[in-house]
Amino acid sequence: MKEPFRIDGRIALVTGGASGIGEQTSRVLTAAGAKVVIVDVDKARAERLAAELPGASCRIFDITDEAAVRNGVAGIEHLDILINNAGIGLVGGAEETEADDFDRIFRVNVRGLYLVTRFCLPLIRAAKGCIVNIGSVAGLVGVKRRFAYCGTKGAVVAMTRQLAVDYPTELRVNCIAPGTVDTPFVEGYLEKYHKDEKDKVRGELNQRQPVGRLGKPEEIAYLALYLCSDQAAFVNGAVMAIDGGWTAA
Repeated sequence: MKEPFRIDGRIALVTGGASGIGEQTSRVLTAAGAKVVIVDVDKARAERLAAELPGASCRIFDITDEAAVRNGVAGIEHLDILINNAGIGLVGGAEETEADDFDRIFRVNVRGLYLVTRFCLPLIRAAKGCIVNIGSVAGLVGVKRRFAYCGTKGAVVAMTRQLAVDYPTELRVNCIAPGTVDTPFVEGYLEKYHKDEKDKVRGELNQRQPVGRLGKPEEIAYLALYLCSDQAAFVNGAVMAIDGGWTAA
C-alpha cells in the first residue's frame, strides 16, 4: 500500500501563494512531492519562497487583469492542481460599503478566481486534475459587518459547485471554508480597523471559534493537500468547513 497523500511529480499553481494560507499550501504541497508555481503580486516574497522550495517557480501578475492572467499562465505546459487562494477582505455592512470598495473586492475574490480558473481549465482538464477554491465560513453563514465579503465568498461556493456539475468526470473541484486563521491577512485587519485595541479584538477573534483559538495556516494547507490527493478521488463539489466549530454552533 502506497504512502497516502503523496502527489509526487504533479504541478500545482497556487494564487496568493507567497503568504498566509497560500504560503503554507505551497510548502505542504512541495513536501508531498509537487512542483509549485507560486502566483503573487509581491515579487520579492514570491521569489524568496520559490528559491526555498525544491522545484518551485513563481509568476508575478494581477489576477484581476485578463491579459495579465492569460500571459501569466501562458507557457505552462502541464498543470495538475490549481489552488485559488488569493483574496482580500472588507469590513462594513451594506450601508457602510462604498461602491468602489464593493467593486474591488468582487474583482479580486470573484473575477480573479474566474479568470485564473478560465485560463487554467484546459490544462486541468487535460491532466484530469483538481481545483481547490479557498472560500470562507462567510460564504456559509452571515458574519456581522461583512456584507460584500460574505457576497464574494458565497459566490466562490456557488462557482465551485457549478464547476463540479459542468465537469463531473474531467476534473475534481472542491472548496475549503476556513474560519478565522492566524495570518498576515488578520494582522492587516487588526492594524487597519483596531489599531488601538489589537489585543482585545484578537481575543474576540479567538473566541469566535468555539474551540477558543484561531486556525493555523498549515491546518488549511493539509486539508488542501488531502483534496488534491488520490485518497480524495470520490470528493467532488464539496464545501468543507474548517472553522473550529463556528458553523456548528
